[in-house]
Amino acid sequence: MEGIEKITAKIAQDAQAEIDRLMAETGEKIQAVQANAQAQAQEEANDIVEKGRLSAAERLERLSSAAQMERRKLELAAKQEVLGEAFNLALEKLCTLPEQEYIALLAKLALEASTSGREQIIFSPKDRARVGKQVVMAVNDALLKERSPSLPEEVAKSKVGALVDKLVHSTTAVVTGTGLTLSEQTRDIRGGFIMVDGDVEINCAFETLVRLQREKMEKQVADTLFQ
Repeated sequence: MEGIEKITAKIAQDAQAEIDRLMAETGEKIQAVQANAQAQAQEEANDIVEKGRLSAAERLERLSSAAQMERRKLELAAKQEVLGEAFNLALEKLCTLPEQEYIALLAKLALEASTSGREQIIFSPKDRARVGKQVVMAVNDALLKERSPSLPEEVAKSKVGALVDKLVHSTTAVVTGTGLTLSEQTRDIRGGFIMVDGDVEINCAFETLVRLQREKMEKQVADTLFQ
């Protein structure tokens, strides 16, 4: 019996040793698996973080680009508004010149625009009543002086000279057919006039002239305002 017990004990001892060895190996394998899983999890976590960082950077860049574009749009809109105000102020100053300066300016424009000397001038209702006749008279006087001979100064200053000068101008007007007329029509314009000769119209309305000048001078004015 003692021999059997020794054999049994030996078997039990060997079995325990094998169990311990297997347990140790299993523990090592478990640790290796855990370490590998942890490393993989960390790698995946780092990858997720990196992707998130890149995505955030890309989004930030897009938002920054959009913000810069919006800022440029706002700046451009603000500059356009300031330019518009500058040219509107110029238009307002033209339309509110003192009466005699206003008449002189309109007469000068009409004289430059006239080609036949027989055009009609169309004003706004307000300007037709206020300065229409004076402008037409001033232009016609200038046209007559261009087309008629001038008397010597010493003769023109005398009463006889003044009468002769008047007769000469009247005769020249009849012969040449010179004479702008004040149209019965009116137009809805801020200032200036429309010159009509048959089917041909020359737009000398101040808002049109200012708009044309803006197209030519906008860059120059912008450089001056925003330098």
